[in-house]
Amino acid sequence: MKKIVAILLLAASVLPVFAKGDYSVSIAGKKAVVHAVKVSPADSLRRMKGMDDKQGSAGIYEMAAFCSGDITGPSTVKVKVNKEVTSAKVLPSSRGINPRINGREISFEAVPGDRLTLEVNGDEYHSLHIFTDLPEEEKYDPSDPNVIYYGPGDHYVSRIIVRSNQTLYIARGAVLYGEMYLNAQSGACSPVISLIGDNIKVRGRGIVDGSLCSTLTTHLLSVHGNNISIEGITLRDGSVWTLPVKNSKNVVIDGVKILGYRANSDGIDVCNSENVVIRNCFIRTLDDLIVIKTLKNGGPCKHVHAYHNVLWNEVAHAVSVGAEISKDIADVVFEDSDIIHDKGREWSMRVYHCDDAKVSGIVFRNLRFEESRNFLSLWINTAIWSTSKDRGHIKDILFEDITAENVLRPTVQLLGYDASHLVENVVIKNVSVNGKKITAADVQTNEFVKNITVK
Repeated sequence: MKKIVAILLLAASVLPVFAKGDYSVSIAGKKAVVHAVKVSPADSLRRMKGMDDKQGSAGIYEMAAFCSGDITGPSTVKVKVNKEVTSAKVLPSSRGINPRINGREISFEAVPGDRLTLEVNGDEYHSLHIFTDLPEEEKYDPSDPNVIYYGPGDHYVSRIIVRSNQTLYIARGAVLYGEMYLNAQSGACSPVISLIGDNIKVRGRGIVDGSLCSTLTTHLLSVHGNNISIEGITLRDGSVWTLPVKNSKNVVIDGVKILGYRANSDGIDVCNSENVVIRNCFIRTLDDLIVIKTLKNGGPCKHVHAYHNVLWNEVAHAVSVGAEISKDIADVVFEDSDIIHDKGREWSMRVYHCDDAKVSGIVFRNLRFEESRNFLSLWINTAIWSTSKDRGHIKDILFEDITAENVLRPTVQLLGYDASHLVENVVIKNVSVNGKKITAADVQTNEFVKNITVK
């Protein structure tokens, strides 16, 4: 414990500190509240240490910022910066935004649903994330017994359970600080927010913050039920997987923003669930961003659609299936999304299979990578995550209409395990890396790969 405290004190003394005066933002003429957020460091060695030093990762960070506002149509965003501005970039590049610089002020146009990142003077890491939402149409009554309502202000909560036919509403201006809650029966820390049951909604523009929770202890928001929708909120500083969906059906996650920097702070983990939609989200975390798994205590995972998302990957995988695949996974589509940064030591797109189930019908389509370290991998073997002695199968995989720039290792790796555990029926169609179309000669395989088509 003394060592961890020392690391925290040292980090606080040497790292850049976000001050509210660093950015002043107006969205459609209305002042926006700018929030500080801890992010993983710019230095790659410190980022990797943050992943590997599990408990110590809480003290390995730098500071960035985010803000949000409601707009009904194209609107002007103005950002005043507390330093001289020589350059400004707005990501994702697919939005085609060319910011205007006037002294220390930067301005540009945004539309409802934008999840933008402003980088000033080439500084990627201490960036400003700007989220624009349509105004909320639904109204919720704090006196309604089926509404759990949090208005503007700071709230300290240890355990929120939302049950069937209830709505959790977190208003803009509300910040829920999760405090650790030890489950007396299991001895484990319970999630800050648990959705348990059917026909549950989470709505609002507020923030759920996990900074008071010890690392590797508790999820910020956990889903276990049917017909569940989560919209609009921001999840900041998860101490472990931020938003897991387990053993659930018919789940929609729409317009959620996730910012995390600690070890194992995955964005969204879909486990043993069916009919899950993840759309219009922004995720910047140290560990996996959107990942599909099947743990032993559940059934298969199928019909997952992740689209219109903006992603920033720091160490692990941007969009992936696995590891931990103990039950079959089928019909998963990742499409029409921007990966604005991918600095991971793992892979941008991957099926990572070290167990014994079948993975089939996985689609990666219309993805735009602005940066990548390791590009594409389909892999069957053993790993530290293996829970079974046998290996599985990967088949019927499509990569289509994908562009990737600034790729350090443009590897396309397809590796089966043995003659009975193959990677097979893979189509790579119209995939470009560093301005060059992938051809059959670019694909690395072993003898346990069959039926590969490159178009």
